[in-house]
Amino acid sequence: MNIQRCLASLALAALFCLMTGFVPTLAAQKPSLKSDRKVLMSGKPQYPEPLKQARIGGAVRLRATVLPNGTVSEVDVLGGNPILAESALAAIKKWRFAPAASQTFEDITVNFNPRAE
Repeated sequence: MNIQRCLASLALAALFCLMTGFVPTLAAQKPSLKSDRKVLMSGKPQYPEPLKQARIGGAVRLRATVLPNGTVSEVDVLGGNPILAESALAAIKKWRFAPAASQTFEDITVNFNPRAE
């Protein structure tokens, strides 16, 4: 008898949620703050000589905050070698993007390959 009451309560709660328009936060769609703004000016990062000689490379993942006028206001490191990340961060701060109506966030991957240099 208790199981039937529990199931009936759950069914009523689910019906109430559907009728009131309750949407769990995981199912709610949020607008993406990321974009694909065109890069107008970019520069290649300096490859740290000790890492280049030691043949240490890899990818550095960054997220740049780009102001409406296209300048980079902030860069966050998302992953990669910390020494390579410093070099990539310094280069990305100098980049310029196409103007836009609002601030955007650009995900950027910088690859360091000691054999390609």
